[in-house]
Amino acid sequence: MHGSFTVVFDACVLYPALLRNVMLQFATTELFRTRWTDAIHDEWTRSLRIDKPDITPEQIARYRSAINDAVPDCLVTGYEPLMKGLVLPDANDRHVLAAALRCRAEVIVTSNLRDFPDEVLSPLGVRVEHPDEFVLHLIDLAPATVCVAIKTVRARLKKPEYSADALLDRLCDHGLVGSASRLREFSRML
Repeated sequence: MHGSFTVVFDACVLYPALLRNVMLQFATTELFRTRWTDAIHDEWTRSLRIDKPDITPEQIARYRSAINDAVPDCLVTGYEPLMKGLVLPDANDRHVLAAALRCRAEVIVTSNLRDFPDEVLSPLGVRVEHPDEFVLHLIDLAPATVCVAIKTVRARLKKPEYSADALLDRLCDHGLVGSASRLREFSRML
């Protein structure tokens, strides 16, 4: 049984790879329930194909499958009819909000905060959080669980291997500045 709240990860949380690795490790904890859609997968894999054109469609299909397998019941379906009434600064983001509404998520985790204005989300009972803010909340909620998750990610990284400090530096590069700073207090456990 996952924690009492549900979040939707936007595409920018699933790409780049290190951020995806960390966020998916958190998603395997019991702290919260994570959801996304095939359309969100389409977005991040489109960016991956642009950045790494040598990756084959078969490799991408395997990535998607592995991600879905790692987090039980992660895919939101049936959200499309909800998109019609939604107005966001970028109409291409309506599917993310519709998915959040469909699965009754309390939070959309995204780096694109301005694309999900509070005046639109708040009346719908949804809020938006930057990944850094989200991870800071997880640290406050369960610091030991977060440390174990980071240690697990670090143990998987082989090419190159990372010290705890080097991994935290990389997380800063991916926008988790406050979280990395806070996690330095626990660096012996990472």
